[in-house]
Amino acid sequence: MEDKSEIRREVRRRIKELSQEQRANAAREIFNEIELREPFREAKCIALFVSMQDEVSTLDALRSWSEMGKRIVVPRVEGDIMRFYDYSPERMQIGAFGIMEPTSNNEILAKDIDLIIVPARAFTLSGIRLGRGGGFYDKYMSQPSFRAYKIGIAYACQIFDSLPHAEHDIMVDEVVII
Repeated sequence: MEDKSEIRREVRRRIKELSQEQRANAAREIFNEIELREPFREAKCIALFVSMQDEVSTLDALRSWSEMGKRIVVPRVEGDIMRFYDYSPERMQIGAFGIMEPTSNNEILAKDIDLIIVPARAFTLSGIRLGRGGGFYDKYMSQPSFRAYKIGIAYACQIFDSLPHAEHDIMVDEVVII
C-alpha cells in the first residue's frame, strides 16, 4: 500500500474492528510500558496529545502522569502551527478539529520538552510515521530547539512494514505498540 489516503482508510477500518475493551487494555499496557522507559523516568516535562476517538486513549495517562509530579503539556493548533501549553483538566475546551485543547496562555517552548508522545495513523517499527496529513508534528519537531525523545504509540493494527515518507518527515525514536 503506497497511497497515503488508502493507508489512512485501512487503519481507520482496522481500529473500528477493535472492541472498547481491547482499546482500553492496549492503552493501559502502552502507557505502563512507557513508564518503565528511562526517557520517561528522567523527563520533567512531557508533551502528550489529547486523543481522538480513533487513537490510543491518553485520558488516563494525562491524569496519572500529572499526579506523578511530571509537567504535562498538551498541544493547541493555532492556524497552521501547533504549540504546547500546560495541561489542566479544568482549563480545556474544544478547539481545532474537535479536539480538546488547553486554554492556558503559558506556552512551553520546544527546548523545554524532554519527552513527546506522538500520534500517527500508521508507523513502521523503525519509527517512520504517517500522520493525518496536516504536518503539525513534523513542523513542531523540526524546530532547531526541539530536543525531546520521541515515542510513537499505536495499536498493533497500525504497524506497517513500510510507509511512504519524505525527507522532511520526522521519525520517532521508538514505537510502543500493543
